[in-house]
Amino acid sequence: MKIISWNCNGALRKKTEFIDSYSADILVIQECEDPSQSTKAYRSWAGDYLWHGDNKNKGIGIFARNGHKVEKLDWSGEFTLTGIKSKSPALTWRSEELKSFLPCKINDEYTLLGVWTKANDSTSIGYMGQFWKYLQIHRDDLSGDKTIICGDFNSNAIWDEPGRWWNHSDVVNELEDIGLRSVYHHAKEEKQGEETQKTLFLQKNSDKAYHIDYFFASEDLLSNSDVNIANPDQWIEYSDHAPIILDNK
Repeated sequence: MKIISWNCNGALRKKTEFIDSYSADILVIQECEDPSQSTKAYRSWAGDYLWHGDNKNKGIGIFARNGHKVEKLDWSGEFTLTGIKSKSPALTWRSEELKSFLPCKINDEYTLLGVWTKANDSTSIGYMGQFWKYLQIHRDDLSGDKTIICGDFNSNAIWDEPGRWWNHSDVVNELEDIGLRSVYHHAKEEKQGEETQKTLFLQKNSDKAYHIDYFFASEDLLSNSDVNIANPDQWIEYSDHAPIILDNK
């Protein structure tokens, strides 16, 4: 199975021919518009899909191709930090408050969580902090075999800050504790924060290149999986993010 995660930088309806050229089985697309509120051609292209977002023009979509099917998982729950002598409502959060996550089942077999982390109007816990919060609620849901997490995390170990418990590196360690590892780092034998291949060229500027898009997979999938990042010459006219491609044999 081939799965592609790509932040399309909006207007996916104008970029479908480009992303179809990769012949993926599943597309996980960030910053795409809602097909149900877009053009007839885009709705037809979308086929079997799921979409989630607050803005009809920019959400996260999962699109099944080649006869595969996706079914939304209605994950909901809350988590409360304990051991702190405080009654602050900030110590409790719910799945629905966090941005932006789309869990699904592929072919009634694989669990897939599509991710597009956002600041969520938070000056303290944004981006990877949003995923950290989501992980506290759904740790058990993500702990099984045939599990994949992918998307635009807007995060890298180079931005870790002392004293913050939702740093990128801390979250990666938490994922490893439940049996999920970054496929890129496993396959390429590179360390977090030392990636030689980048997935974002901020403002399409090669001097502002970062690795912020990831696939995490359960241990049972790792040995038969590889991740590759598309050549900038192919995608740079369409987005500031590269398609990141998981091949699971």
